[in-house]
Amino acid sequence: MRTPDNGIASQAAPKLRILLLARDCNPGGTHGHLIGYSHARELARLHTVTLVIHRDHVEAVRCRDGGFDGIEGISLGWLDRFHAWCFRRFFKNNYFSQALTAFNYFFYIAFEFRAWRKLRRRIVAGDFDLVLRLVPVSAVLPSPFAYFLRRGPVPFVIGPINGGLPWPTGFAQAAKQKEWISNLRSLYRFFPFARSTYREAAAIIAGSSQTCLEFSKYRDKLFFVPGENGINPSHCPQSLRGEGCNGSLELIFVGGLFPVKAVDLALRGAAPLLRKDQARFTVVGDGPERSNLERLAKTLNVAQNVLFPGWLPHSEVMQRLAAADVLLFPSLRDFGGGVVFEALAMGAVPVVVDFGGPGDIVHSEVGFKVPLTNEDQMVAEIERILRLLARDPGKLCRMRKQGIRYAREHLSWEGKARMVSDILCWVTGRGAKPHLPPPNEKAARENRSCVIQPREVTFNA
Repeated sequence: MRTPDNGIASQAAPKLRILLLARDCNPGGTHGHLIGYSHARELARLHTVTLVIHRDHVEAVRCRDGGFDGIEGISLGWLDRFHAWCFRRFFKNNYFSQALTAFNYFFYIAFEFRAWRKLRRRIVAGDFDLVLRLVPVSAVLPSPFAYFLRRGPVPFVIGPINGGLPWPTGFAQAAKQKEWISNLRSLYRFFPFARSTYREAAAIIAGSSQTCLEFSKYRDKLFFVPGENGINPSHCPQSLRGEGCNGSLELIFVGGLFPVKAVDLALRGAAPLLRKDQARFTVVGDGPERSNLERLAKTLNVAQNVLFPGWLPHSEVMQRLAAADVLLFPSLRDFGGGVVFEALAMGAVPVVVDFGGPGDIVHSEVGFKVPLTNEDQMVAEIERILRLLARDPGKLCRMRKQGIRYAREHLSWEGKARMVSDILCWVTGRGAKPHLPPPNEKAARENRSCVIQPREVTFNA
């Protein structure tokens, strides 16, 4: 089976003393919190890690015993209370708002200033070999630490970072959800520390081909590590449901029911099989598009084979993925695609759009990539793929097994931590430079010509 060249060679890598910045890091949290903790925990198994997090998360991290050498809690006092109030009042607890990313800028800067004041003496005294800013993952949220450490005494590394994905044109789904603030993205480069973060960093770790393309001027210190998400290999099933892979196709979508997720394209593409009772489609999640999708299912005369269970506990979502044959995930604009990681790990064959994070993760032996063209062509391609899998259960079964193997070996938190470890060893002069190029840079360049572009973000001196 073809697998990406990830350059993993750090089995006997020297132990580094890492000061790891991860404001949002909580094993009991979601989104960035869980990403921060999971990645930091695996790095702590390879190196000596001192974790710098928000004070509210210290107790939760200590209770998990993640193997950290030290945990430093940072509090912003009244600023924290103001941030929490604004998040509830204006952002309605919506973690996915682009406006929230802009709003968070000032609070992340304040957090790192406090962290620098608290830990500066230890850094200067030589207690650490390097500083790694792990989260936030947004590329437009800079780090003052890069500027503070521009003359040493230790190198600064940032990533995996993500973002900067342009908005596709010609899709009503994307037009409905695009926020006005995305047109102002280029203004970030005028914010304090925006230029120095990437200019002074010893290494930049990008989580997508699109992000690699955005920072291509730093190619000599730019590395690709797939997505900001990861999976736990212990969650991968030891055997597949229905080894013969016969019967009707079990289709699934998991995610927020927002316009840009384009679940309507999945419904239209699956409709021919659904009408003939050759497939069942479970749409896990909720959001403003749910009522529209339920009406569409009735209009297409497939409602009898489409289930909308709403949001489910994560453990049940994993069970549903393990019971599914195919993940239909035609999201038009997705950075990380964490559900694609989980689908591969659980044996569901992903059908994704060849754009953004999912397009980087999926390759031809474990899933299918639908070209970002137009609605009718994409629906036709989804229909073609599903008919192919319905006719060839043997191919489906092979791809499910190969996907599980691929997820275990290349998408696990452990595997990703080893990739990052190789980069950190190179930065500190204790290892060779790893070969970690983006897998889909050509497609990223081609797609930039047919999407709504935020102005190119450059970080000149």
